[in-house]
Amino acid sequence: MPGQASSGPPGAEPEQPPDADDSGLLAALLDGMDAALMAFAVDGTVTHWNHEAERILGWTTEEAVGRSGLTGWAVRAEDADGVRSALTATMRAAGRQVHDFALLAKDGHRVLVRTQSSAVRAPDGRVAGAYCAFSESHTQLDLERAVALSEALFEEAPWGVVLIDADLRPAVVNTHAARAFGTGRTALLGRPLGDVLVQGVEELESALTHVLAEGPPPAVAELWVTLREGEGELPRRCWRSGFVRLSSPLAEEPVPLGVAWLFQDVTDAKRAEQDGSLLRFRAHQLHRAGRAAAECPDPAEAAAVHLDFALAGFADHALVDLVHTPTPAPYGAVEADDEWDAEPSPIGGGPDGAAPEGAGPPRLVRALASPAGEPGPSEAVPATGIPVAYAPNHPALQAYGRRGSVRASAGPAPADGWAAARNWPDGTVHGLCVVLRSRGRTLGVATFLRAPARRPFDRPDADYAEEVAARVAAALDLAGADGA
Repeated sequence: MPGQASSGPPGAEPEQPPDADDSGLLAALLDGMDAALMAFAVDGTVTHWNHEAERILGWTTEEAVGRSGLTGWAVRAEDADGVRSALTATMRAAGRQVHDFALLAKDGHRVLVRTQSSAVRAPDGRVAGAYCAFSESHTQLDLERAVALSEALFEEAPWGVVLIDADLRPAVVNTHAARAFGTGRTALLGRPLGDVLVQGVEELESALTHVLAEGPPPAVAELWVTLREGEGELPRRCWRSGFVRLSSPLAEEPVPLGVAWLFQDVTDAKRAEQDGSLLRFRAHQLHRAGRAAAECPDPAEAAAVHLDFALAGFADHALVDLVHTPTPAPYGAVEADDEWDAEPSPIGGGPDGAAPEGAGPPRLVRALASPAGEPGPSEAVPATGIPVAYAPNHPALQAYGRRGSVRASAGPAPADGWAAARNWPDGTVHGLCVVLRSRGRTLGVATFLRAPARRPFDRPDADYAEEVAARVAAALDLAGADGA
């Protein structure tokens, strides 16, 4: 035909494509299979026997191919009828048949195998024989257990399971893990971990990288993470995590496929453990403070000791302000402008602890203070009688008025001058004011202050501060009685 290239000289026979006979390719495929395979003709003669069958049973291809059936060499006479009936049924049935056989190895021991058999049909549809692929039953059971375990982990496990690929991105997420992240199972796939974790992502990625390079760590790790919620953050969670490196079973050398990350939320247990440890520490501090204060000859020094022991692990700075009420002058000796006496009177605001009616806000005078700079013991402030310039809504005045505790915090973004406006040392962002009560009277206010490195005060902190304040108040009351 015009335009068509000639395939050879005229009259020459057309060249046959190379390897037109695919018997070599078929033999290579059979020998390269992971499963053992044997095939039979219609009369039961063994026609194929691959390398994996030789490995399991010990019979070589030359010894197996051409034999009539398996009886007497690969199957014991006692088991022959069952094997023959199963193979005959396979040639008559449509589809694949699964059986368990006991075959006989060359060295004489029996091997329990699981077989998958199917008929082999000629192009005209007639049955030409049957093939039988088999593997040792324990190998098949191990595979089935592994698949069942995988399905259970990703559907019903009571802990989170996440498969992380080599790029440190989630590849598979189980139901429990999706609930822990607050998303669906597919929402995390392929996303960087930083998209869902605000804090803790560096520690997690470091652990995953270590597992990929070195293998799993010898013990579980407890990771504190903070989940992202839109533009905000959720409370911190503690996930007890274990890691397993996944390697391909098909590669000649171990090739890491990723990491299986298993975790369980233990936040409640960790917080309970931390709270218990904190309570034990604080009880120990109160005990030590009591013993040290008992050795102080001066009650005011004992009050300072209680304050110093309370600061350990609790606050960065402490202040004690005492209430001083005006001393009445002799009749006719005071003019209208002389409302307060220059000399401080005994501490306390009256028998019920309140300031006299119409007297205005309490007059708080600094009595004790811990060093605002370098750490050191609390020291008494010279008794000048000059009240601290607290604003009317100052937390210390609120605590005095309520006869309770008042907490104050500058928030996540403290404004400039927040501490200075409250007459607190620079760098203060959290404050806790508690009243000093003794013998039914309010003696003053104790203030505990924290820097940005510490968290805000909470209710348990206020309980502890109130216990310390009661001891400080008792010592100061004794000091006032001695001074009187």
